[in-house]
Amino acid sequence: MSLTVDDRLLERARQGEVDDAEFVDCVRRSLPYAWQVISDVVTRMRDSADGFADNTTPPPDERARGQLLRVLASDAMRGALERHFGVRLAFQNCHRVAAFAPGESRRHAEFVTPRAQLLNQSPELVDC
Repeated sequence: MSLTVDDRLLERARQGEVDDAEFVDCVRRSLPYAWQVISDVVTRMRDSADGFADNTTPPPDERARGQLLRVLASDAMRGALERHFGVRLAFQNCHRVAAFAPGESRRHAEFVTPRAQLLNQSPELVDC
């Protein structure tokens, strides 16, 4: 299961739309490792001069890796986090998460190319 959803939030979802704040809080509580990595990348991106930061540290275990994969593979979760933080996220391999400031479309476009993906490969990441 991707998220741990409390009964009240699930009931609100059954009745209609759920606001981003409630959804983002559910993601934060359900996927703490993924939240930590993304929060850190966003903080470093905001502190950088070039509007970009990424995480190159592999997760400590498969559970943590699964959290990153789930949060970034879900359009709903990824979109909510991008709106919450005001950034654009990108993902390579099993752990390389990058945050881009609004307007950094050139840098983002380069990050998501097949060339960038190929250059980010290494033997230790084959099974990630």
